[in-house]
Amino acid sequence: MNTIAVIDYGMGNLHSVSKALIKVSPTDRILVTSETNEIEKANKIVLPGVGAIKECMEALRKDNLHEVVIRNIVEKPTLAICVGMQMLLELSEENGGITGLNLIDGKVQRILNSETVKVPHMGWNQVSQKTNHYMWTDIPDKSFFYFVHSYACHSSLDAIGLTSHGSEFISAVCRKNIFAVQFHPEKSQKVGLQLYKNFINWECD
Repeated sequence: MNTIAVIDYGMGNLHSVSKALIKVSPTDRILVTSETNEIEKANKIVLPGVGAIKECMEALRKDNLHEVVIRNIVEKPTLAICVGMQMLLELSEENGGITGLNLIDGKVQRILNSETVKVPHMGWNQVSQKTNHYMWTDIPDKSFFYFVHSYACHSSLDAIGLTSHGSEFISAVCRKNIFAVQFHPEKSQKVGLQLYKNFINWECD
């Protein structure tokens, strides 16, 4: 039985994420937690994120939670979601410029608004699978996932999924044991649940 720690720093869609994980894996232990000992004992890590990156980074750094989170992210299978993905990158221009955790290559920029490109990018959009990966198992290329964001990464050496909204941006990245997505799997119906199921079964030795 796996123990999956959904990191609770007060800034994620925690209920929906944990509910989706429980649905695809009722026999595993799903913990929404900020407790150091529970995070250390977990087999896998989920880092959600909703809202502005400045508040998310400040909340994660409260009581030095980021230190235990980083230590476990670099060692264990990890899934980061939406702002959770952006936090793993080098930096974001949001809120005047915010330094990220620098675990994944890439920088975050605001999506440019126009008559044809609405910001925030909100709703269903396709994800093109740039590279084969276990996390794409039973998910057809160009499947639709649900997005809600105003900032995006447009270039990354770790890119594994691409989406177009006015211009192309990175919708999924992967480095070793870390897989991160800009979209919300918990809002993406069948394919989103499949991604969570793949994460439960992902062995990245």
